[in-house]
Amino acid sequence: MLKDFSKLETFLIVVRERGFSKASAKLGVSQPAVTQQIKYLENYLDTKLIERKKSGIRLTSAGEELYKIALELESAVYTAENKILKIINKDITFNLGASFTIGNYIIPGQCMLGIKETIGNDVNLTIEVTRRIIQKVKDRSLDFGLIEAPIFDEELIYRNWLEDELVLFSNTPLPRVVHIEDLYNFDWVCREDGSHTRKIVQEKFQSLGISCKEFNVISEVNSSTALLNTVIRSKQNLERPTVSIISKYAIADDVANKKLYQTKINGVTMDRIFYIVYSKHNKSNPYVVSATDYLLSGKC
Repeated sequence: MLKDFSKLETFLIVVRERGFSKASAKLGVSQPAVTQQIKYLENYLDTKLIERKKSGIRLTSAGEELYKIALELESAVYTAENKILKIINKDITFNLGASFTIGNYIIPGQCMLGIKETIGNDVNLTIEVTRRIIQKVKDRSLDFGLIEAPIFDEELIYRNWLEDELVLFSNTPLPRVVHIEDLYNFDWVCREDGSHTRKIVQEKFQSLGISCKEFNVISEVNSSTALLNTVIRSKQNLERPTVSIISKYAIADDVANKKLYQTKINGVTMDRIFYIVYSKHNKSNPYVVSATDYLLSGKC
């Protein structure tokens, strides 16, 4: 008898993610381990379940039947887990950690409310630098993390969440597009050494032969909020605007209200990914699963 549901769970995730590599990322195991579990099922059932294609995968007729059965078992397991959690803890607080840009500008409001409604419990938000979020998720003082720097750890599972873009902005109107040589004519507010944002900017500029050391840096700050407030409160100067670079999410409302102005640097894009992170011990936790599914649904 096949008593180990983890192999069926792997099968379900391969089907949902439409591939072995994406399934391995979601499960936090290597791709060969995923392949091995599928092989075990195929050997146990003595039939082919999944065919690999260039565009992804395709289920065989036996695979389609097993998928229906696995869905029924999954539903029963989740129902049982939720009942057990209600016995253990009728009221819990879900501990969510977020790095500064996410915690201050993306999660508050609809996102927090949506997570709370999805899991049916209170959500406590902790805002920290990414490395602290990672450590707290590892020691399980946080159930879940949302981070903007790719600090990876083999004990954790990472899911790609949001695409972000770092943009040039000012409290003074700027041209629709600025050129690289224009960057030396601005007064700059920069993030501190060690900041992930600063690292991305420096690497991008260095690849283009731009030396940040030649910029006129008037201030260095240790958070996106401090950076934003410094630029907002600086004196407007059409001849020499005060500028900085920040997540597009951090200034979206101020740009819409014409309190701030953003522009593009000709030929330069600075994209990054925000990640969902949680412990491998929590990969089947119904609250973590529900919160992850909600965030990946694009509803916030």
